[in-house]
Parts: sequence; C-alpha cells; structure tokens
Amino acid sequence: GVVVVTLNYRLGIEGFAQIDGAPANRGLLDQVAALRWVQDDIRAFGGDPDRVTVFGQSAGGGSVAALLAMPRAAGLFRRAIAQSVVGTFFSPELAADVAAACAAELGVRPTVPGLSAVAPDELPAAGDAVFAKMDQWRERWGRITHRPIPYAPVVDGDVLPTTPWQALAGGAARDVGLLVGHTRDEHRLFSLIDGVLGQVTSEQAQAALHLLAPGQDGARGYREAFPDASDEELYELVNADWLFRMPSLHLAEAQLSGGGQAHLYELTWPAPAMDGLLGACHGLDVPLVFGNLGPSGGQPAMLIGDPPSPEAEELSARMREAWTAFAAHGDPGWPAYDAGHRLTRLFDTPSTIAAYPEVASRLIWQDHDFAPLPLLVR
Repeated sequence: GVVVVTLNYRLGIEGFAQIDGAPANRGLLDQVAALRWVQDDIRAFGGDPDRVTVFGQSAGGGSVAALLAMPRAAGLFRRAIAQSVVGTFFSPELAADVAAACAAELGVRPTVPGLSAVAPDELPAAGDAVFAKMDQWRERWGRITHRPIPYAPVVDGDVLPTTPWQALAGGAARDVGLLVGHTRDEHRLFSLIDGVLGQVTSEQAQAALHLLAPGQDGARGYREAFPDASDEELYELVNADWLFRMPSLHLAEAQLSGGGQAHLYELTWPAPAMDGLLGACHGLDVPLVFGNLGPSGGQPAMLIGDPPSPEAEELSARMREAWTAFAAHGDPGWPAYDAGHRLTRLFDTPSTIAAYPEVASRLIWQDHDFAPLPLLVR
C-alpha cells in the first residue's frame, strides 16, 4: 500500500566538504531535488504527493533531521522517520578546516577550480589519508577524530540555518509528524569493527568518557550513574549516547518543545549473529524495516542469521506495519511521546510499550544542546 522511492546523493568531499565557490551541504540539496521530483512526478507511479514520508537511518537519519530544519525542504514531505540520528553537525569553520586538509593532501586549494582538477575517484582517498593521521588533528578537530567522522551536514546559516534540535524547538517542523528512535546497543558493532570488542581498557574508557561525555565532569557523571558498569560497558554507553541515542531522543523532545508531535521507539531485540554478542546493534533495524532478512538482504542481513528465525520474521513484520501505518496515517500504533509518561515502543519479541528505558543517560544529557561542532584551534 505504499510507493517506496530511493535516491542517491553526493557523499564525502563532493557532498559535504566546505568548498569556496560551491554551496554548502550539496548532499542535502540533492535530497531536496529528489523530494521536488517526488512532488512533481509521483502521481504517475501511484503515489500521493500530499502524503510523502521521508525516512533514513544513521547518516540518513541525520539527513532526515536536517531536512526538517531546512527552509528549502519545507512542504516537500508530511512525515519523517529518523532512525539512529547522528548528533554530529559541523560549524563552517570546522568543515572548512577539514576540507583544507583534504585538499592539501591532493596538492590543491579547497576551491571549486582546485578540486575540479582532481579525478573523482581520488577524492575519497584524500579523506582516508587525512583521517589515517588522526592524532595530528585531535587538538584542532576534537570529538570527530575519535570515531572518526570527516564529513557531516554543515550549519552554514543558509542551506541549514541551525541545528535540527534548535530548529524543531523553534517550531520549524511542528506540522510534520515525526517517528524517531535508536537501537539499544548502538556502538557494539563499531567496537567489533575497531577490534576492541571484549578488549576495552580502563584507559580507553576514561579517554572516551573525558572526550564525549557532557558537562564539566561527564566522566564522573557516567561512573556515578552506572556504578556497576565495566570499563567496556561505559565505553560503549558514552559512544552510543553521544553519537546516536541521545541525539535521537533529543530530536523527539525538541519536536515537543516546538509544538509538534513525535513517536519514540527503541530496538532492544539482540541480533542472533555471533550468539547474540552484538546485541541490538547499529544497523540491525535496516533489514528488519525492509524485510530483507536472508542473504539477499546484503551485509546488514548477516546480523539476522540464515535462515532467519520466526521471531525475526515476526519482529520485521511488526516494524514494517508500524512504518507503513505511520506513513499512511501518522499513527505507528503506540501513543505519542510526552514529557510526563515518555511512552516508547520497545521493539523486541514480544514488543512492549513502556517509559523510555535509558533513564540514566537521559538525565546525564538532559542539558546538552548538540550545538555545531567547533574548530578548537584556529
């Protein structure tokens, strides 16, 4: 009962680097162009331009959040689903400094004429080379060297006037329905990729807490809030909260502050892969939402196992029902989030509705504003 449109957009240097002579956030402008195409042409494919829902996960979730804040995107969609929203939005100064470092790696200036002379397939390699020398940039770029995250939407004051949280709190999307959420163990997969799963040291945990936790003494705040947590658990918690969990929660709360409505969810069902070691990790929602649970679903479906269990099939059906019902009618099947009850759909087997479970993290981050990431040394 829905028409699904997928789109491509420019990534990396081409999509998001701050380049003199080029508009900022070209990747987001590509998405706006695609949404305008939908408005103009979707009737020919059986779609309704008055009932467009934009949805994305991870960087795509960040894009959805940005679209909610962009004047150029206003009126192009009626509802939005943001899965695992990233909290990294760059200031122009930080974005320009990263672009200058990438251009220097290529031996050119960070301008349209300079970078136009570079073969497109050389651009990603330049970014990889810069971020392979992470320690060199830590004092200038701060948190983004920890993950690493070389590119992100830029709060340039024009294409993206403010951060999504500030825009939504100001009412920019009060007429747009919002479904937003995250997985419980957002960082577990990254720990595996980074080769630290099961091996996080106290020094690594303390460094992550010092760099990422909010407030004057965020590290102590985490240790007091989670007194029984191991160093590895603290490491995963603060990474997950900074990058995905709290940005997603705060987007829902900003929407409420701005007079709009939001539905919140958390995926708590653990991936069967590796005997459940990855938990409800980042990306697990993708095959469940699309119903691609077998090998044909590509790399994300490897988290589900082959063949997929009846529980996985059932959970996938429930999530697809929620997503399509929200797109069609604005109601995914559970109450809207509010500051009193904080009701949240917990997707599991079985799924439940309960108060938002990550209470300790919510309290630690409640006063954080997810401002644009700055350039630390000019």
